[in-house]
Amino acid sequence: MSHPLASQFNRLRYNLYAPFYDRIAVLFAAQRRRSINLLEPLADERLLIVGAGTGLDLDFLMPCHRLTAIDISPGMLAKLQERARELGLGIETRVMDGERLAFADGEFDAVVLHLILAVIPDPIACLKEVERVLKPGGRVVVFDKFLPDTGRAGLLRRSANLLTRLIATDINRRLGDLVAATHLIKTHDEAAGLGGFFRIALLRK
Repeated sequence: MSHPLASQFNRLRYNLYAPFYDRIAVLFAAQRRRSINLLEPLADERLLIVGAGTGLDLDFLMPCHRLTAIDISPGMLAKLQERARELGLGIETRVMDGERLAFADGEFDAVVLHLILAVIPDPIACLKEVERVLKPGGRVVVFDKFLPDTGRAGLLRRSANLLTRLIATDINRRLGDLVAATHLIKTHDEAAGLGGFFRIALLRK
């Protein structure tokens, strides 16, 4: 599937997922909290959430005053805006493709990438765009599911990936491969569930 068509497909399916997405994604609250704690965002920093979904990260970003959230799904962002109002949190939201960020170079101090690099059609394009919009010294925190950098997917995992890609996500991407396509530096990497199937990593420009 070409990237524009894949992006349109993602918009459609996540609009459909929006009403019940939280029931599953809320299970990762501890990982989201840990990830954002590693990022250590400051109150006056400009922070971007890519693939922000329904705003499940907002609970852990309450001290931040300059938040921007993007998602390809208007339905997801509508839920996020409702959550932000309930929290009394000011946030700019924009419907946007994570592979083509409509922001200036060096506009943000930090970026949150939670459960997006395994979903977006071209994760390298996304990570390069994140690198572009980051200020020098800026940080990126990643929480997602990855194949170990030194591992290869077995037959069972490759077969399962045919189904998981259709539903939501690619389970055979390696974070090291994605980071190597940029000039970002991985400064931290830890297991975050299911024996390392999920990982949290901190990157720096």
